Amino acid sequence: MAGWENADWESGVDSALPRRHRRTGQFRRYIPDLLEGHPLTLDNSLSLGVADAERAVRALSGPGGAALTAVSRFLLRSEAIASSLIEGVAPSPQQVALAELGKHESVRGISEQAQLVANNMTVVRRASTDLVDADLVTVEHIVGLHAALLPDHPRHHGLRTVQNWIGGSQWHPLDADFVPPEQGRVPALMQDLAAYINGAGHSPIVQAALVHAQFETIHPFTDGNGRVGRALIHTVLTRRGLTPTAVLPVSLVLATLRDTYVAGLVDYRYDGGAAGEAARVGVGAWIETFSRAALLAAEQSTSLVSQLTILEEEWRDRVAAYRSSRGIRETPRADSATARMLTLLPEAPVVTTGTVQRILRVSFPAAASALEELQQAGILQGRPIERGATAYMSREVLDLITVTERRLASTQCDTRASQPNRPVPAPSVKTRTREESRLE
Repeated sequence: MAGWENADWESGVDSALPRRHRRTGQFRRYIPDLLEGHPLTLDNSLSLGVADAERAVRALSGPGGAALTAVSRFLLRSEAIASSLIEGVAPSPQQVALAELGKHESVRGISEQAQLVANNMTVVRRASTDLVDADLVTVEHIVGLHAALLPDHPRHHGLRTVQNWIGGSQWHPLDADFVPPEQGRVPALMQDLAAYINGAGHSPIVQAALVHAQFETIHPFTDGNGRVGRALIHTVLTRRGLTPTAVLPVSLVLATLRDTYVAGLVDYRYDGGAAGEAARVGVGAWIETFSRAALLAAEQSTSLVSQLTILEEEWRDRVAAYRSSRGIRETPRADSATARMLTLLPEAPVVTTGTVQRILRVSFPAAASALEELQQAGILQGRPIERGATAYMSREVLDLITVTERRLASTQCDTRASQPNRPVPAPSVKTRTREESRLE
């Protein structure tokens, strides 16, 4: 039976700290029901909403889904940025792309926040690949995801062995917004969570919703819980066959619906038996919130693909105009580095000559020639990243991430009708006049 228990807190902090940090007293912490065998009944309206969301997500990989596959890394980057943003980590898309590049090459001036988002990309990618390929997802797999998020902070690695909490003072849980189960219960709850991920007792959207809410309720790590918990959404959706070709950018939506998102997680933490009315209402409210977010994320994925397709067509026109001005064939050969780079840029908007050599498996002269041609055509812009080294970036792809973030920060997905409800990057003048008018 789920519910709250009272516990005592004995302060052990230094007496030199202010009295408000040295408080001792009683607090309440939550103990969730197990997920395995959880009885769940959805009313007709909620059941239809879940079905609509699953149909929309599944359609992304249906006929015409090849375009989504081609921009999967773009969606992965957007998802990692949005998931980090929910935690207050908000570097620019350009900084994130440079941090990605820094995993393979020497790059100066990468911010710590950008590195955290790049790490989060690794986590989301592994959650939707390594954990999907595993015969059985284990607690060790989830612990490994968490370690990949915070590789330079080993003190946070592994399941927590202390009481943690959300909100309030950093020194005690007496004023916390939420206190998860005590540390001794965490291993068994995580074993149950892993077992539930491996099953198919509920539909994919419902399973993903419950996995995420249960993980956030257990809060098994001392840091990074939100990002790992949202990554597990992709593990479930991909293992169940809903998103076999690309990441669903659900965090883009949850970041916009943050108040609703948090309220849904609060509703999930019912008090009483798993088969009781409180459980039915509370869990149902959370599933409804999650289903709506998944449906909107699917719609936005389709929109993103359309915008990237239009952008690629414009790039081809620019290349043709540039080559024509040079008196050479307007259309580069399909197997040329230039032509292949045009399809690669949505996934890799910041590259170097070495990057192009590695990804396309071409010679240095071929890579350098392609980058020079795309720069002269106005598609790439150069930026020094290290002594004697230059990165070439597509600001239009990076701007598109910014525009998408701004749109989804509007409750109406239209910044002209409703201003962003959270801090978001300001669009460049070129982006505002060229992209937002077209997107909105």
